Amino acid sequence: MIARIYRPARTAMQSGTANTERWLLEYEPEIPRQIEPLMGWTSSSDMRSQLKLWFDSEAEAVAYATRNGIAYRVEQPHEPKRRSISYSDNFKHSRVGQWTH
Repeated sequence: MIARIYRPARTAMQSGTANTERWLLEYEPEIPRQIEPLMGWTSSSDMRSQLKLWFDSEAEAVAYATRNGIAYRVEQPHEPKRRSISYSDNFKHSRVGQWTH
């Protein structure tokens, strides 16, 4: 069973950077999920799919995996391209574009 070590991206509903600084070790599912016939819920008998371990750094997560003999795959995060624009930049005298309202 292979574990994924990655830094989760922020959700679409998040404007901040909560839960994006720590690294997560998660197991890949061994058995596909099954649909329970009565209620229609998805279930799995794979208990490791419920396990999530949080680490402060990538090195700590890798050290834990090697110490416990866990096969792992490290996924490097994609850093977002952010432009730092403030609201007051709309009213600068040196603004390139003109007001269009």
